[in-house]
Amino acid sequence: MTSTETITISKQEFEQLKAENAWLKHQLAELKRLIFGAKSERYIAPNPDQPTLFELPEETLVEKPQEEITYTRTKPDNKKQPLRLEIPSHLPRKTEIIEPENLPEDAKKIGENITEVLEYEPASAYVRRIVRPKYIVEQNDEETRIVTAELPTLPIPKGNAGASMLAHILVNKFVDHLPFYRQVQIFKRQELHVPESTIGGWFNATCKLLEPLYDSLKAKILLCKYLQADESPIPVLTNDKPEATHKGYHWVYYDPWGKLVLYDYQKSRGREGPDEMLKNFIGFL
Repeated sequence: MTSTETITISKQEFEQLKAENAWLKHQLAELKRLIFGAKSERYIAPNPDQPTLFELPEETLVEKPQEEITYTRTKPDNKKQPLRLEIPSHLPRKTEIIEPENLPEDAKKIGENITEVLEYEPASAYVRRIVRPKYIVEQNDEETRIVTAELPTLPIPKGNAGASMLAHILVNKFVDHLPFYRQVQIFKRQELHVPESTIGGWFNATCKLLEPLYDSLKAKILLCKYLQADESPIPVLTNDKPEATHKGYHWVYYDPWGKLVLYDYQKSRGREGPDEMLKNFIGFL
Protein backbone atom coordinates (compact mmCIF):
# COMPACT_ATOMS: atom_id res chain seq x y z
CA MET A 1 0.00 0.00 0.00
CA THR A 2 1.42 3.41 -1.00
CA SER A 3 0.72 6.95 0.20
CA THR A 4 1.32 10.40 -1.33
CA GLU A 5 3.14 13.38 0.16
CA THR A 6 3.00 17.02 -1.02
CA ILE A 7 6.07 19.30 -0.66
CA THR A 8 5.95 23.05 -1.42
CA ILE A 9 9.11 25.06 -2.24
CA SER A 10 9.69 28.52 -3.69
CA LYS A 11 10.78 29.08 -7.26
CA GLN A 12 14.04 30.58 -6.01
CA GLU A 13 14.82 27.37 -4.10
CA PHE A 14 13.90 25.39 -7.19
CA GLU A 15 16.30 27.40 -9.36
CA GLN A 16 19.06 27.04 -6.78
CA LEU A 17 18.57 23.28 -6.66
CA LYS A 18 18.59 23.17 -10.46
CA ALA A 19 21.84 25.15 -10.63
CA GLU A 20 23.44 23.00 -7.94
CA ASN A 21 22.42 19.83 -9.82
CA ALA A 22 24.02 21.14 -13.03
CA TRP A 23 27.23 22.02 -11.16
CA LEU A 24 27.43 18.58 -9.54
CA LYS A 25 26.98 16.91 -12.95
CA HIS A 26 29.82 19.06 -14.27
CA GLN A 27 32.06 18.05 -11.34
CA LEU A 28 31.24 14.36 -11.87
CA ALA A 29 32.10 14.57 -15.56
CA GLU A 30 35.43 16.21 -14.72
CA LEU A 31 36.27 13.53 -12.16
CA LYS A 32 35.43 10.76 -14.64
CA ARG A 33 37.71 12.39 -17.22
CA LEU A 34 40.57 12.59 -14.70
CA ILE A 35 40.12 8.96 -13.60
CA PHE A 36 39.26 7.18 -16.83
CA GLY A 37 40.71 9.56 -19.45
CA ALA A 38 43.79 8.92 -21.56
CA LYS A 39 47.11 8.89 -19.69
CA SER A 40 48.46 11.65 -21.93
CA GLU A 41 45.88 14.07 -20.53
CA ARG A 42 47.41 16.07 -17.68
CA TYR A 43 45.44 17.84 -15.01
CA ILE A 44 46.35 21.54 -14.83
CA ALA A 45 44.81 23.64 -12.09
CA PRO A 46 42.57 26.30 -13.67
CA ASN A 47 43.49 29.97 -13.50
CA PRO A 48 40.79 31.76 -11.50
CA ASP A 49 41.21 34.86 -13.73
CA GLN A 50 40.75 32.92 -16.96
CA PRO A 51 37.36 31.42 -17.96
CA THR A 52 37.13 27.83 -19.23
CA LEU A 53 34.93 26.08 -21.70
CA PHE A 54 33.22 24.15 -18.90
CA GLU A 55 32.10 27.09 -16.78
CA LEU A 56 28.40 27.30 -16.17
CA PRO A 57 26.52 30.19 -17.78
CA GLU A 58 26.09 33.13 -15.49
CA GLU A 59 22.39 33.28 -16.20
CA THR A 60 21.79 30.08 -14.24
CA LEU A 61 22.88 31.84 -11.08
CA VAL A 62 20.95 35.06 -11.69
CA GLU A 63 18.22 35.63 -9.16
CA LYS A 64 14.78 35.63 -10.76
CA PRO A 65 11.36 36.56 -9.46
CA GLN A 66 10.07 34.14 -6.84
CA GLU A 67 7.19 31.85 -7.57
CA GLU A 68 5.84 29.04 -5.41
CA ILE A 69 5.40 25.64 -7.08
CA THR A 70 4.10 22.37 -5.74
CA TYR A 71 4.51 18.76 -6.82
CA THR A 72 3.29 15.37 -5.63
CA ARG A 73 5.51 12.31 -5.22
CA THR A 74 4.77 8.70 -4.34
CA LYS A 75 6.07 7.69 -0.96
CA PRO A 76 8.00 4.41 -1.21
CA ASP A 77 6.95 1.35 0.74
CA ASN A 78 8.67 0.52 3.97
CA LYS A 79 11.72 -1.71 3.55
CA LYS A 80 10.89 -5.37 3.72
CA GLN A 81 12.52 -7.47 6.39
CA PRO A 82 15.26 -9.76 5.00
CA LEU A 83 14.24 -13.40 4.73
CA ARG A 84 16.12 -16.04 6.68
CA LEU A 85 18.06 -18.76 4.91
CA GLU A 86 15.84 -21.74 4.18
CA ILE A 87 17.41 -24.75 5.86
CA PRO A 88 17.34 -27.87 3.64
CA SER A 89 14.91 -30.55 4.76
CA HIS A 90 17.33 -33.44 4.14
CA LEU A 91 19.70 -32.39 6.95
CA PRO A 92 19.34 -34.43 10.15
CA ARG A 93 17.58 -32.71 13.05
CA LYS A 94 18.61 -32.80 16.71
CA THR A 95 15.62 -31.77 18.78
CA GLU A 96 16.08 -29.76 21.97
CA ILE A 97 12.97 -29.23 24.14
CA ILE A 98 12.95 -26.33 26.61
CA GLU A 99 10.07 -26.32 29.09
CA PRO A 100 9.04 -23.11 30.86
CA GLU A 101 10.10 -22.75 34.50
CA ASN A 102 7.64 -22.89 37.41
CA LEU A 103 4.96 -24.49 35.22
CA PRO A 104 1.78 -25.41 37.18
CA GLU A 105 0.74 -29.06 37.15
CA ASP A 106 -2.67 -28.29 35.67
CA ALA A 107 -1.21 -26.43 32.65
CA LYS A 108 -2.43 -27.73 29.29
CA LYS A 109 -0.26 -27.77 26.21
CA ILE A 110 -1.89 -26.00 23.24
CA GLY A 111 1.00 -25.98 20.77
CA GLU A 112 4.68 -25.23 20.46
CA ASN A 113 7.06 -22.73 18.89
CA ILE A 114 9.76 -24.29 16.73
CA THR A 115 13.00 -22.48 15.87
CA GLU A 116 15.58 -24.11 13.57
CA VAL A 117 19.21 -23.02 13.80
CA LEU A 118 21.88 -24.26 11.39
CA GLU A 119 24.83 -25.77 13.30
CA TYR A 120 28.04 -27.49 12.20
CA GLU A 121 30.17 -30.29 13.64
CA PRO A 122 33.79 -30.33 12.41
CA ALA A 123 34.94 -33.46 10.61
CA SER A 124 36.46 -35.93 13.04
CA ALA A 125 38.68 -38.97 12.68
CA TYR A 126 37.87 -42.22 14.40
CA VAL A 127 39.49 -45.64 14.76
CA ARG A 128 37.89 -48.68 13.20
CA ARG A 129 38.73 -51.49 15.62
CA ILE A 130 38.44 -54.92 14.02
CA VAL A 131 38.26 -57.72 16.58
CA ARG A 132 38.54 -61.32 15.37
CA PRO A 133 38.05 -63.88 18.15
CA LYS A 134 40.24 -66.98 18.05
CA TYR A 135 38.92 -70.43 18.87
CA ILE A 136 40.52 -73.80 19.49
CA VAL A 137 38.79 -76.64 17.67
CA GLU A 138 39.61 -80.16 18.73
CA GLN A 139 39.43 -82.54 15.81
CA ASN A 140 40.39 -85.63 17.75
CA ASP A 141 42.30 -86.56 20.83
CA GLU A 142 45.63 -85.73 19.25
CA GLU A 143 44.97 -82.77 16.86
CA THR A 144 43.61 -79.29 17.52
CA ARG A 145 43.46 -76.20 15.34
CA ILE A 146 42.94 -72.48 15.87
CA VAL A 147 40.06 -70.89 13.95
CA THR A 148 39.64 -67.15 13.37
CA ALA A 149 37.80 -65.03 10.80
CA GLU A 150 39.54 -63.65 7.75
CA LEU A 151 40.67 -60.02 7.94
CA PRO A 152 38.60 -57.79 5.63
CA THR A 153 40.41 -56.48 2.59
CA LEU A 154 42.22 -53.21 3.33
CA PRO A 155 43.15 -50.59 0.72
CA ILE A 156 46.84 -50.76 1.69
CA PRO A 157 48.02 -54.21 2.77
CA LYS A 158 49.49 -54.11 6.29
CA GLY A 159 48.57 -50.42 6.44
CA ASN A 160 46.47 -48.66 9.05
CA ALA A 161 44.65 -46.15 6.79
CA GLY A 162 41.10 -46.94 5.81
CA ALA A 163 39.39 -46.19 2.52
CA SER A 164 37.50 -43.19 3.94
CA MET A 165 40.72 -41.59 5.21
CA LEU A 166 42.48 -42.08 1.86
CA ALA A 167 39.51 -40.67 -0.05
CA HIS A 168 39.40 -37.69 2.33
CA ILE A 169 43.08 -36.88 1.71
CA LEU A 170 42.76 -37.08 -2.08
CA VAL A 171 39.59 -34.99 -2.20
CA ASN A 172 41.25 -32.34 -0.03
CA LYS A 173 44.24 -32.21 -2.36
CA PHE A 174 42.65 -32.32 -5.80
CA VAL A 175 39.19 -30.84 -5.20
CA ASP A 176 39.77 -28.40 -2.33
CA HIS A 177 43.44 -27.69 -3.31
CA LEU A 178 44.86 -28.38 0.16
CA PRO A 179 48.50 -29.50 0.02
CA PHE A 180 49.66 -32.22 2.34
CA TYR A 181 51.39 -29.91 4.83
CA ARG A 182 48.11 -28.02 5.39
CA GLN A 183 46.26 -31.27 5.91
CA VAL A 184 48.87 -32.20 8.52
CA GLN A 185 48.10 -28.94 10.34
CA ILE A 186 44.35 -29.66 10.22
CA PHE A 187 44.92 -33.14 11.69
CA LYS A 188 47.03 -31.61 14.48
CA ARG A 189 44.09 -29.44 15.55
CA GLN A 190 42.20 -32.72 16.06
CA GLU A 191 45.14 -34.07 18.11
CA LEU A 192 45.98 -36.49 15.31
CA HIS A 193 49.68 -36.36 14.41
CA VAL A 194 50.33 -37.85 10.96
CA PRO A 195 53.73 -37.08 9.36
CA GLU A 196 53.69 -35.60 5.90
CA SER A 197 55.88 -38.46 4.67
CA THR A 198 53.23 -40.94 5.82
CA ILE A 199 50.52 -39.09 3.91
CA GLY A 200 52.80 -39.12 0.86
CA GLY A 201 53.14 -42.89 1.11
CA TRP A 202 49.37 -43.29 1.43
CA PHE A 203 48.94 -41.08 -1.61
CA ASN A 204 51.29 -43.16 -3.78
CA ALA A 205 49.56 -46.38 -2.74
CA THR A 206 46.14 -44.90 -3.49
CA CYS A 207 47.25 -43.82 -6.95
CA LYS A 208 48.20 -47.42 -7.70
CA LEU A 209 44.73 -48.50 -6.58
CA LEU A 210 43.17 -46.03 -9.03
CA GLU A 211 45.15 -47.26 -12.05
CA PRO A 212 42.41 -49.72 -13.18
CA LEU A 213 39.89 -46.85 -13.18
CA TYR A 214 42.30 -44.73 -15.21
CA ASP A 215 42.80 -47.53 -17.74
CA SER A 216 39.02 -47.97 -18.02
CA LEU A 217 38.54 -44.22 -18.60
CA LYS A 218 41.30 -44.26 -21.22
CA ALA A 219 39.71 -47.16 -23.10
CA LYS A 220 36.29 -45.50 -23.01
CA ILE A 221 37.43 -42.07 -24.19
CA LEU A 222 39.39 -43.53 -27.11
CA LEU A 223 36.23 -45.21 -28.43
CA CYS A 224 34.63 -41.87 -29.30
CA LYS A 225 34.57 -40.64 -32.91
CA TYR A 226 35.55 -37.03 -32.16
CA LEU A 227 38.32 -36.07 -29.75
CA GLN A 228 39.95 -32.79 -28.74
CA ALA A 229 43.53 -32.64 -27.44
CA ASP A 230 45.97 -30.03 -26.20
CA GLU A 231 48.97 -29.83 -23.88
CA SER A 232 49.59 -27.53 -20.94
CA PRO A 233 52.97 -26.94 -19.20
CA ILE A 234 53.33 -27.70 -15.51
CA PRO A 235 56.34 -27.29 -13.15
CA VAL A 236 57.46 -30.68 -11.83
CA LEU A 237 59.71 -31.66 -8.91
CA THR A 238 61.81 -34.78 -9.42
CA ASN A 239 64.72 -36.52 -7.75
CA ASP A 240 66.96 -35.43 -10.64
CA LYS A 241 66.72 -31.77 -9.52
CA PRO A 242 66.01 -31.80 -5.78
CA GLU A 243 66.03 -28.00 -5.44
CA ALA A 244 64.61 -26.98 -8.82
CA THR A 245 61.75 -27.77 -11.15
CA HIS A 246 61.63 -28.74 -14.79
CA LYS A 247 58.84 -28.19 -17.26
CA GLY A 248 56.55 -31.15 -17.76
CA TYR A 249 53.35 -31.33 -19.78
CA HIS A 250 49.82 -32.48 -19.12
CA TRP A 251 48.26 -33.69 -22.34
CA VAL A 252 44.49 -33.30 -22.05
CA TYR A 253 42.12 -35.44 -24.15
CA TYR A 254 38.48 -34.34 -24.12
CA ASP A 255 35.39 -36.12 -25.42
CA PRO A 256 32.83 -33.30 -25.90
CA TRP A 257 29.94 -35.71 -26.40
CA GLY A 258 30.50 -37.89 -23.37
CA LYS A 259 31.96 -35.02 -21.27
CA LEU A 260 34.98 -37.18 -20.42
CA VAL A 261 38.46 -35.78 -19.71
CA LEU A 262 41.70 -37.75 -19.63
CA TYR A 263 45.05 -36.37 -18.42
CA ASP A 264 48.30 -37.90 -19.66
CA TYR A 265 51.58 -36.64 -18.19
CA GLN A 266 54.61 -36.43 -20.48
CA LYS A 267 58.09 -34.99 -19.91
CA SER A 268 57.97 -33.07 -23.20
CA ARG A 269 55.53 -31.71 -25.74
CA GLY A 270 56.90 -33.95 -28.48
CA ARG A 271 54.72 -36.15 -30.65
CA GLU A 272 55.80 -39.34 -28.89
CA GLY A 273 53.18 -38.88 -26.15
CA PRO A 274 50.11 -38.42 -28.37
CA ASP A 275 51.41 -41.01 -30.83
CA GLU A 276 51.41 -43.62 -28.07
CA MET A 277 48.06 -42.48 -26.67
CA LEU A 278 46.26 -42.36 -30.01
CA LYS A 279 47.86 -45.35 -31.76
CA ASN A 280 44.53 -47.24 -31.69
CA PHE A 281 42.24 -44.22 -32.06
CA ILE A 282 39.98 -44.10 -35.13
CA GLY A 283 38.09 -40.85 -35.54
CA PHE A 284 38.48 -37.09 -35.87
CA LEU A 285 41.03 -35.22 -33.75
